[in-house]
Amino acid sequence: MDRSKALSEKKLLWTIRLLDMAIPALVAWVAIVAWLPEHFAAFDSQYMLAMAASALLIGNVFSALDLYSIRTLSNVPGQLGRVVLGWTGVVAVLLLAAFAAKVSSNFPRGWAILWYFWSLGLFIAARFAVFGVLSRWIESGKLTRNVAIVGAGPHGRRLIEHLRQQAGTDWRIVGIWDERASRPIDPVGDIPVRGTIDDLIAYARQNPVDQIVVALPWAAELRLMKVLKKLWELPVDIRLAPDMIGFRLAHCSYSELGSVPVLNVFDRPLSEEKLVLKRLEDIVLGLLMLVVFSPVMLLTAIAIKLDSSGPVLFRQTRYGFNNQKIDVWKFRSMYADDCRDIAPSQVTTDDPRVTRVGRFIRRASIDELPQIFNVLSGVMSVVGPRPHPIDTRAENMLFEEAVAEYAARHRVKPGLTGWAQVNGWRGETDTIEKIQRRVDHDLYYIENWSLFLDIKIVVMTVLAVLRGKNAY
Repeated sequence: MDRSKALSEKKLLWTIRLLDMAIPALVAWVAIVAWLPEHFAAFDSQYMLAMAASALLIGNVFSALDLYSIRTLSNVPGQLGRVVLGWTGVVAVLLLAAFAAKVSSNFPRGWAILWYFWSLGLFIAARFAVFGVLSRWIESGKLTRNVAIVGAGPHGRRLIEHLRQQAGTDWRIVGIWDERASRPIDPVGDIPVRGTIDDLIAYARQNPVDQIVVALPWAAELRLMKVLKKLWELPVDIRLAPDMIGFRLAHCSYSELGSVPVLNVFDRPLSEEKLVLKRLEDIVLGLLMLVVFSPVMLLTAIAIKLDSSGPVLFRQTRYGFNNQKIDVWKFRSMYADDCRDIAPSQVTTDDPRVTRVGRFIRRASIDELPQIFNVLSGVMSVVGPRPHPIDTRAENMLFEEAVAEYAARHRVKPGLTGWAQVNGWRGETDTIEKIQRRVDHDLYYIENWSLFLDIKIVVMTVLAVLRGKNAY
């Protein structure tokens, strides 16, 4: 199957939910035109309020009735009773609200009857249409989840044999990985053992993997935790197959793969809804910053050109989302001969490599402004862990060697600014303690993301830049 054509289950379910929300609003308008055209001119704020309220209520009521899951949508007869119950309940609530507000007489009875039955008919028709589309997509593999199994021992083999007995077609096992796979291990049926856990991490960065299921004996706690710690850096749903539960994982919730219960160890840091919200935030803030800072960027380009020979912009390779390499743009702040794609040594106070203009734009963080284009292109965010140049070191150790959790920073897109920077961990990271503190703050941001936190960081960034602390 061509995974570029694969569909996101969550996006699909949200599309169906938005369709449901649009149905009562659309029918309300059509019912006025069809039944009471003389009232069309009176299609005022009260009708608009009823349309908006019905849309919001139906989305939440249908969700509470579990009408937005692939399993539910694949069973039309099982949905119909809940659809009727949900829509009837929404209309009853709206009628009670209209009576309480003493505006029920403003809504003609014929229009209300048409609205109820036409909307109900469209809800049911939509269920049959969605069922037909889902059936074709599941059969063609467009809704198939790629599942990786960790563990080629008895636990992994038992899990695979059990899954093979299921009739589910919305997932497929792409391979088995085992930390002992440095020596040959027999495949399980036609499913190959593809390598070690490090090989799985490399595979997941180059191929679509939706879920990793760890099938190891839970009694081997040290071995299990070592594997989970390695997998944590991937932006993938990680599940633990059933076994004796360790106390460290007792807080985790359960989900199902087929009919097999699996333990939810780590979820991807941002759900698809949050990713959409954050992307909208990046586009809005990025365009706003581009408009505001365009004059500053133009003057900076002229000053750099007059101050020293060489290009105005400097492109450097850094690690981005899921440890993928990205090109990050900056205004050139050093002499052209000193600009390097790989930067084992960071800029320090009174660094002779920095030009006169470069010293000023670095202190004011103006050199970072071209990264607005990185944000608008989608490889960076306005707020996120700052991307570091490849091969930078602290106390002669690579960052990823100095801090075990370093790679977990890449579970989200890097940002123009971040939680670490506004808390004083900005500038040179020449010691292991400094990079550890920065990583700690980055991981806190990832685990506690919210739109409010991003806005707070943006405001704090403006104040930090005005102080000019820790920038050379």
